[in-house]
Amino acid sequence: MPVKAIHRNFGMSPQKVRRVLGLVRGKRVDIALAALQYVPSPSAKAVSKVIRSAVANAENNRFMTPESLKVVEAFADDAPRLKRFRPQSRGRISPIIRRSCHITIVVDQEG
Repeated sequence: MPVKAIHRNFGMSPQKVRRVLGLVRGKRVDIALAALQYVPSPSAKAVSKVIRSAVANAENNRFMTPESLKVVEAFADDAPRLKRFRPQSRGRISPIIRRSCHITIVVDQEG
């Protein structure tokens, strides 16, 4: 039975997080965490935290062993955007859009 963990309103654009999620999708949990340890992106730290949370959920709520878990799904969806405006020359404005995302990790037992 799949178990998931969600990190909501992470302050980085979903496009940047999806690059890191492609590294862990379909791999065993211990291999995924080892791969994320050497990725220099700040989103790698957040993704590893969500994977650890999903493993803890599986271990405590479903009584699964962490050694047999695999990352089944990993995706980043859009979250609410922070919209601001910056004044420009000649009385104009330009928008500043700070994107954020929801990171979702689903783990399940292998085989």
